Amino acid sequence: MYLLLLSLTVLICITNAFVPNRPLIHSTNKISFVNKNVINNRLSSSLSMSSAAFGATDKYEAPPVGWVQPKSSLWNLYLKFTDKVTVLFPLWTVIFAGVALKSPETFTWFTTKYFTGALGALMLSMGITLTVDDFKRVLKEPLAVIVGFILCYGMCPALGVALGKIFNLPLDLVAGTVLVGCVNGGQASNLCTYIAKGDVALSVLMTTVTTIAGIFTTPLLCKVLLGAVVPVDAIGIAKSCMQVVLAPIALGMSLNRFFPKTIEKVVPATPVVGVVSTCLLVASAIAQCAPAILGAGMNLQLPIMLLHLIGGLAGYWIPKKLGFTETQSRTMAIETAMKSSAFSFLLAKLHFAQYGARVPSAVSVVWMALVGACLAVVWRKIPTGDE
Repeated sequence: MYLLLLSLTVLICITNAFVPNRPLIHSTNKISFVNKNVINNRLSSSLSMSSAAFGATDKYEAPPVGWVQPKSSLWNLYLKFTDKVTVLFPLWTVIFAGVALKSPETFTWFTTKYFTGALGALMLSMGITLTVDDFKRVLKEPLAVIVGFILCYGMCPALGVALGKIFNLPLDLVAGTVLVGCVNGGQASNLCTYIAKGDVALSVLMTTVTTIAGIFTTPLLCKVLLGAVVPVDAIGIAKSCMQVVLAPIALGMSLNRFFPKTIEKVVPATPVVGVVSTCLLVASAIAQCAPAILGAGMNLQLPIMLLHLIGGLAGYWIPKKLGFTETQSRTMAIETAMKSSAFSFLLAKLHFAQYGARVPSAVSVVWMALVGACLAVVWRKIPTGDE
């Protein structure tokens, strides 16, 4: 199974890494979150910072305001190298997942404290790219963000419950599957949105809103949907959300507010850090559940894959029926398909008594990347008609 996934991912990533680049900005009919200054100043850097969960920095048309391209040939070589390496993130994800399955002891050193720290660092990278104006833009034109929020926290949790029952999973695996559906969108969605010719600005805003809202929404959904099935520590989940999400994002926004020039200089050096952090998160999650993952077989792989795939397809079809543009619909589809699986694994490990509750999240980290990459590569070849 994982050899097949690896082969598929290699093909996807090689295609993705060497297809021609395209401009970052796409016009939209309903939502215009971005003006030229915003793109120049923040969203171009978000491809390396807010997407730092998978370290994304495809080429963009204009550098961030105030940032001067270094003249060092070594630095330019580094930037070109990271452009290609970071776009191959699904490949590294599956390779690390395969190693973790075959030799779990390789990643035993990456314990909970490192796992929590790595997630906090990724949330900090998101916060560094945010300003108060970003939230003002959401208030001005909120419709797409509202629809994306409902898809993330309404449809996906219900889909997790339905798939758990359809495949007759044990209660602990049902709990883990529902938990994956109850968490926020992953930062890697920003990269896949860019590749898919989506609205990167909208993607960043949707990721931000679902991440911050998840501080309250995730524990509430878990308590409502799972409280009668398995014991759920809703207060513990809320505390973890604040520690891993709220505090790093608040710190990042403060750094961006008071030290903007320093942050702009740091941005180009972050992609590799994001790739390495994410690969370690994926490998650690899978290594800790390797026997259970191998033992569960297709009976677990299939529902988790369908959770991401159906989420993505429905996340595209519903906005299209509501009259959103092709660009916006692709964006909402990828946001819905790509959940923050590493975060759900941490919550399951810390706040669910059943060991099996963490296994679906470990499986999800691979399928989330694969589904997102597949959607992005397919859509990259198809013009949106919105340019």
